Amino acid sequence: MGADDKAANTADKLKGKAKESAGKAVGNERLQAEGKADQVKGDAKQAVEKAKDALKD
Repeated sequence: MGADDKAANTADKLKGKAKESAGKAVGNERLQAEGKADQVKGDAKQAVEKAKDALKD
């Protein structure tokens, strides 16, 4: 996995956690859902990159 890809995936996860926390703090369910979706997106991208690396080896 490239360093740029890893950083972008981590950024998606962190952004998602921040959105989810902000949504909980203000009682905004849509913002919470967006945050969870961003986290899932980051996890999925990371899984794809790991699979690519495994195939290369």
